[in-house]
Amino acid sequence: MTGIVHLRGARSSLVVGLGPGTPPILHWGARLPDDTGSIEAATGPAIPQAGLDEVVRVTVVPSGAEGWTGHPGLEGAPSWAPIMACQGHELDGSTVTLRLADATAGLGVTVALTMDPRTDVLSVALALTNDGAEPYRIGGLAATLPLPWEASEALSFTGRWCREWHEQRHPLGVATLVRENRRGRTSHDNSPGLVVGSPGFGERHGEVFAAQLAWSGNHVLRVERLASGLAYLQAGELLLPGELTLEPGERYETPVLYAAYSPDGLAGITASFHAFLRARPGHPQRPRPVIANTWEAVYFDHDADRLAALADAAADAGAERFVLDDGWFRGRDDDTAALGDWFVDERKYPDGLHPLIAHVRSRGMEFGLWVEPEMVNPDSDLYREHPDWALGGPDPRLGRHQLVLDLANPDVRAYLLGRLGALLDEYPIAYLKWDHNRDLVRSYGHAQTLGAYRVLDELRTRYPGLEIESCASGGGRADLGILARTDRIWPSDCNDALERQRIQRGFSLFLPPELMGAHIGGPRSHTTGRVHDLGFRAATALFGHLGIEWDLTAASPSERAAVAEAVALHKRLRPLLHSGDVVRLEYPDPAALAHGVVAADRRHAVFAYAQLGTSETTVPVPLRLAGLAEDTRYTVTPLRIGGDRFGPMKSRPAWLTGGSVLTGGQLAAHGLALPVLHPEHALLVELTAQ
Repeated sequence: MTGIVHLRGARSSLVVGLGPGTPPILHWGARLPDDTGSIEAATGPAIPQAGLDEVVRVTVVPSGAEGWTGHPGLEGAPSWAPIMACQGHELDGSTVTLRLADATAGLGVTVALTMDPRTDVLSVALALTNDGAEPYRIGGLAATLPLPWEASEALSFTGRWCREWHEQRHPLGVATLVRENRRGRTSHDNSPGLVVGSPGFGERHGEVFAAQLAWSGNHVLRVERLASGLAYLQAGELLLPGELTLEPGERYETPVLYAAYSPDGLAGITASFHAFLRARPGHPQRPRPVIANTWEAVYFDHDADRLAALADAAADAGAERFVLDDGWFRGRDDDTAALGDWFVDERKYPDGLHPLIAHVRSRGMEFGLWVEPEMVNPDSDLYREHPDWALGGPDPRLGRHQLVLDLANPDVRAYLLGRLGALLDEYPIAYLKWDHNRDLVRSYGHAQTLGAYRVLDELRTRYPGLEIESCASGGGRADLGILARTDRIWPSDCNDALERQRIQRGFSLFLPPELMGAHIGGPRSHTTGRVHDLGFRAATALFGHLGIEWDLTAASPSERAAVAEAVALHKRLRPLLHSGDVVRLEYPDPAALAHGVVAADRRHAVFAYAQLGTSETTVPVPLRLAGLAEDTRYTVTPLRIGGDRFGPMKSRPAWLTGGSVLTGGQLAAHGLALPVLHPEHALLVELTAQ
């Protein structure tokens, strides 16, 4: 080895060795001093009696040809085990780019590693070039990072439609944990995010390593601990057999892997990723408009007078954006027909959308529109004219009565850009709710994902003020790749506040609340049938990008007034909620969840306690708050939405009357005594520094 490159963040370091072989990653984890000393000698492992006569390390592109017994960084044929020797490197600020090659195999790889010094987020991007004379069939190219042996527990996310973002833990032995997504979109059940750490790591304790793959198609995440004592994390696009072949001179670029290290638990991971996303040039800068979405209010029953009345009720409640959901386009009376025919339905809108939009804008709201451009119904004019534009082969499998359009086909992309562009040119549409309601079957995901990106990128170029929401049967496409092209994620089709408590908690690990759609639904949940008080529904939705998805014209005057109160509270707290530090409290009672947001200067905070079920104790365990300034004195104020919903008790904690003053240290040490709450109710607390 001839040298090292040391990339430093505020709390973490990455050290890469340089030399004639494949560059090893000597360290990723706690921040090292500028002088790394003899790190190569200190970290060089012993050579066991039964092993090869060479030191085996975790390299940027590990290969079996070097004695690596884990999963290779590059898979393919005909050269299935290349050795990528370092040909040189460039160091530019916080980025090192390594140039690797195997002359015999005729392959070249570049590896770009960037440590964001402000947020400690590490990005890893690889590119493979076929420099030979024969085609090269790629099996996979993945980013690889080392892990310490002590990282023996993993946290991943699973779920399904209307139950996304649920955490699950995996103890790790000498074994491999593999999370694969083969659905063609990000999926509800295999999020491209993973955390690995010391056993029992939590919100504020434990050494943890986290990764998120910025890709909206098939992917694979792998954590392996080898008998040699080496451990590593690997992530990349999952390529199906025969999906990608590089002809001589062609190049394949991997999705970017974003990773972060935290010495103090999951809170540090959240802080890094939230700060990183908020620092993006394209991150939403203006206050997130409160949305009124029509889906659960009218479904496919579009009537101009009814929609105008709904817009009036939404404006009276304080909504700032009115979104016309499914059912507006030609022949769309249910979900069995018309996808692909993106023309305004003349039967429902004889004068087009102009009268409705004019009314919406006269009430001070922006106008948004639901679309699902990547799909087509067999019962549609588009499919009858172009059946060859649909994926799935001669015997396609329907999903929700629809097929997937081939976005790798430039004619398909041109059609979609033409139809969407015609709508955006004719109408003042500020926002597209972009849906994607089925998996890909019998089709490759690589070209389809890139095709979707091309359409979105071109729309954003042509209409720079346009905002787009990523919806995919709820949270089926929620990743950093789609977020590079959209302004909001719809995390779930479920507006049930009880379900949303855990969904939104999982979402918050990597993604900040201003990117999370959260709506106040009607009294009875459309997806679960549960009935919840308005206070619980509003307190749950308050912490995201707020919306209303409820037929307010059918609500009582008192309910409308309570919604307006909730919207006004959200607007007052919005600067805090959408810029502060998210705090997930480790509340000891499994029948409750607690969380909050604390301002960066620690002078303002709001917390929520949600009683999900019945507790073992007769009164709740005190709520100990985290993230506050220890010596700062805070005025503690309970916040009420829709009235109190306390359970039976002879007296309430004194602080509920308002005006109590406590320090951050006191609130962390002994916390706040809580009142008895009925299950499926919430309590909000605001803290203001004196």
